[in-house]
Amino acid sequence: MNFDWMPIVLSLKLAVITTIVLFVIGVPLAYWLAFTQKRWRIIIDPLVSLPLVLPPTVIGFYLLLLMSPQSFFGKWMETVFNIRLVFSFSGLVIGSVIFSLPFMVNTVKSGFQSIPVSLIESSYTLGKSRWETFLQVLTPINRPAILSGIIMTFAHTLGEFGVVLMVGGNIPRQTRTASIAIYNEFEALNYATAHMYSFVLIIISFVILIGVNSLTKNKAKVVA
Repeated sequence: MNFDWMPIVLSLKLAVITTIVLFVIGVPLAYWLAFTQKRWRIIIDPLVSLPLVLPPTVIGFYLLLLMSPQSFFGKWMETVFNIRLVFSFSGLVIGSVIFSLPFMVNTVKSGFQSIPVSLIESSYTLGKSRWETFLQVLTPINRPAILSGIIMTFAHTLGEFGVVLMVGGNIPRQTRTASIAIYNEFEALNYATAHMYSFVLIIISFVILIGVNSLTKNKAKVVA
């Protein structure tokens, strides 16, 4: 059996980077969507959730067009930053951030919406600004939802196949993640190696689900 750990390492690296990026942009966006009264919300909210209902091939196709060297964005990234997005790890990160966005934002947004308005009003009464209320009051209270969003984002990115294959291709040690490696080994009838990749992902996913269940129970105890 010719087992290479690199696809597992790449999958974990992609999941970690994607989760960090989505934590930075997703938590503030979730806060804004949870409390804003702006009209833009009726457009941005469905856009955030769109990856949940669109086939991965549709997202991958348009990302491929967007990041192509022939497109304005792809050409600009290559000219200014010397970064080629198509069939590269950088492209995988962008694709994964877009495809996993709702798993972070929607989870965190639900947590923010469950916080009593009276706590927010009390914070304002004590002289705290919106930014201070977000950082010092709402974020600590919403920690279980934020942790759940982090775990779900990580797990979803770890097992993604369609968008990763279309945007990154199947380049060994660069864009060949574990899910693509499983597909390759299956096509080559190397079932033992495919079993090994699958087993490692099952173990990781099982541990992630234990974490989600623990967070859910802890949140229920806090509410009780």
